[in-house]
Amino acid sequence: MSPVNGALPAPEFSRIVNADAVRRADVTETIEATETERRALAERLELEAIGSLTATVKLRAVRGGQMIRVSGKLEADVVQTCVVTLDPVPAHVSESFEALFAPSSMVEDQGLEIDFDPSLSDEDIPEPMENNRIDIGELTAQHLSLGLDPYPHAEGVEFEGYDEGDDGDPVEDEVAEEPEKPNPFAVLQQLKQRK
Repeated sequence: MSPVNGALPAPEFSRIVNADAVRRADVTETIEATETERRALAERLELEAIGSLTATVKLRAVRGGQMIRVSGKLEADVVQTCVVTLDPVPAHVSESFEALFAPSSMVEDQGLEIDFDPSLSDEDIPEPMENNRIDIGELTAQHLSLGLDPYPHAEGVEFEGYDEGDDGDPVEDEVAEEPEKPNPFAVLQQLKQRK
């Protein structure tokens, strides 16, 4: 999907929560991806399939109601592709996640108008809200992506990888090794032994 008029494509799994509702009272949502959403998301994440995707997401106002803290737990059944055999590899993903959202006026080009503390973790650096809205579906999809095995392999299959020093170039690997050069100090050792 290519952007139209510079706009990003709509997320495959979108569930919007209005920040004003969270400022009035904490919100807890349980969301589940439809079959169509799972198919589209599987294509985006380069998965063979997503059998199920659910998340329970809690939102609460923090810092005087200026920001929204989101915490959630997702569960998904996915089918990845074995990096060795290309066979399907079923997997269960269970991930907890947190994020902080702030009005876009408070987040300017990665610089914050609020006091910035370098000891903050990624979860404490706010992401901008678009039109006072938070997409907890897209946030769930992003954390599903982070929870996937980067090198899935079928049961009983081991990835052997390359030998150290093997750069994967078969032409260079076939070239005979250079003969070992004599040690420049060997001559000194022979002179020492003669004395």
